[in-house]
Amino acid sequence: MKKRFLSAALTVAMAVSMTACSSKPAETAPATEAAAPAETAGEETEAKEAAADTGDKELITVGYAQVGAESDWRTANTESFKSTFTEENGYKLIFDDAQQKQENQIKAIRSFIQQDVDYIVVAPVVETGWETVLEEAKEAGIPVILSDRMMQVSDDSLFEAWVGGNFVKEGETCGNWLADYLEAQGRGDEEINIVTIQGTIGASAQVGRTEGFANVLAEHSNWKMLDMQTGEFTQAKGQEVMESFLKSYDDIDVVICENDNEAFGAIDAIKAAGKTCGPDGDIIVVGFDSVKAAFESMIAGDLNATFECNPLHGPRVAEIIQKLEKGETVEKIQYVDEAYFDTSMDLENILKERAY
Repeated sequence: MKKRFLSAALTVAMAVSMTACSSKPAETAPATEAAAPAETAGEETEAKEAAADTGDKELITVGYAQVGAESDWRTANTESFKSTFTEENGYKLIFDDAQQKQENQIKAIRSFIQQDVDYIVVAPVVETGWETVLEEAKEAGIPVILSDRMMQVSDDSLFEAWVGGNFVKEGETCGNWLADYLEAQGRGDEEINIVTIQGTIGASAQVGRTEGFANVLAEHSNWKMLDMQTGEFTQAKGQEVMESFLKSYDDIDVVICENDNEAFGAIDAIKAAGKTCGPDGDIIVVGFDSVKAAFESMIAGDLNATFECNPLHGPRVAEIIQKLEKGETVEKIQYVDEAYFDTSMDLENILKERAY
């Protein structure tokens, strides 16, 4: 394994105190999120101060193969890496946008290998089809760290660690929230017709959220899943799928959108069809990711709830790299903190403190 030794100050600066993923209940979520931006800003400030002591030390080169820029969440995720892996902080970042194509990511990884980077970070488009290129990275002695989405490989030594959200738990939290919400409305025993706009099929977030919600769906015999189609995590496709659902079914009660951008598209389609949505509307709409625009949509009365998937992975990945630099072992699976938010909360004040 390649090694680069930086000053102890940099090591401390890049360490991030994060705990295992847990979905926070409504009454505690605002306090959790209010602290997140300040902590992130503090980490960046400390890193900049520590970088002054690195002098002419050799930079750690990191190649990052990103999925693309399909959503607000992905934009925030990219920015987290770009603001963390700077020369000022002791790094050289080589960034590649795969434009939602696995073949582009594989090409990027091979390019990183040819450039003899120190570490490779990948947010895989899908879970399968990576073993060959990961073997090539292993043979070159370049550690691989996964961000956001998981890979299915027969040998988990092909990557050092994975950083991301607990997608199955996110889906279960969504299902449990819906059960409580319907009960509070006096609709707990009604027949509830549901449609799901899934994410990119085969992506970890899609797989986990679909599975998690299905676990709760199975507990409610009065819930009926009418249809599921992929919206590919984009607003345009989410709108297209919702338009199709509305033409096929005239009795939709709930739309589960596997990211917020799909939810925005679904809302546009619902309004265009002359229907209403949100807490006072005909159709309950929920999303995942909890980007700022989702809070604005809830405040506007269009979106009922959003289930967080924290995109700020850069500092956690930097912490892993610093440990590997010192020859330390790291935990294989590392969840980031996550919460959920709905229209019962003080959304305007929470929004003011959001980092993404």
